[in-house]
Amino acid sequence: MQVLKKLLFYLIALFAAVTLNFAIPRLLPSNPVDILLGKLAQQGPIPPQTRKSLQLLFGADPSVPLWRQYVDYLHSLVTGDFGVSVTYFPAPVVSVIGAAIPWTLALVGLTTVLSFTVGMAIGTIAGWRRGSWVDSLVPATTILHSLPYFWLALVLVYLLSIRVGAFPLSGGYDVRHTTPGPSWDFIASALHYGFLPALTIVISSIGAWLLGMRNMMVSTLSEDYIVTAEAKGLHPMRIMTTYAARNAALPSIAGFAISLGFVVAGSVVMEQVFSYPGIGNAFLLAVQNNDYALMQGLFLVITMAVLGANLVVDLLYQFIDPRTRART
Repeated sequence: MQVLKKLLFYLIALFAAVTLNFAIPRLLPSNPVDILLGKLAQQGPIPPQTRKSLQLLFGADPSVPLWRQYVDYLHSLVTGDFGVSVTYFPAPVVSVIGAAIPWTLALVGLTTVLSFTVGMAIGTIAGWRRGSWVDSLVPATTILHSLPYFWLALVLVYLLSIRVGAFPLSGGYDVRHTTPGPSWDFIASALHYGFLPALTIVISSIGAWLLGMRNMMVSTLSEDYIVTAEAKGLHPMRIMTTYAARNAALPSIAGFAISLGFVVAGSVVMEQVFSYPGIGNAFLLAVQNNDYALMQGLFLVITMAVLGANLVVDLLYQFIDPRTRART
């Protein structure tokens, strides 16, 4: 029964997000038809019927009632038709998102997992051995976490790209010598180009996981069950991992799952600095070009990813933390 309530809640949240996604572009003063007509007018005269054709193409025909537009909008979502992108015209929004998502998932997804794993491991040791040299890493990582993404990215570009010349300045792969596809040359090129963006994300985010886990470990070590385990003479490593870290990690696990949901959104600032061909860069171009169809598609994909991640956390948390099962 509790699972059904959660599913119903997230379905309602998804419906509200979809409705909001439909309403916002129609409340804005401009529309994609006028924007695209302005671009086409720069290339020459436009036939009178072009506006009507574009209105039908973008689903923005003022003669169609609003409720009918909403029904058509829901039908297009079910069929996977998000419309045509103004920025990448005449490419459909689905193909634009499909081309950008793998880059973002590979970069932001892997770096999120890496920073979480390393941060939690160091945070566990720092909390267990307070006052040690590992614990002294907390202030340094906290300072790095407080630095703006773009500033840290520019520093790394200056040091490792301009001064040392070890990594390229921008892009996702070497467009001159490699072709996208399942080949070792392309993978090696993508890894080479993605190292600096990945390093930026890891350095910026590892401090939050480390500090959170360290503080939770310090709080957990004062619990009665830790004292009991020590009194039983259990091995310190077992107490640290099985008793302390397992319980201290619960809040961070929930935050990690939510972070995975936001992975789809990418990192707009980081991708812009490195001209990385991910979701964040596509979203920025969509905003700059008033590409409402692409913005709607990206917003919907991001919303579904975040809601899906939250739903998974809600369902799995009952197995991770037995206390939640007792409350329900």
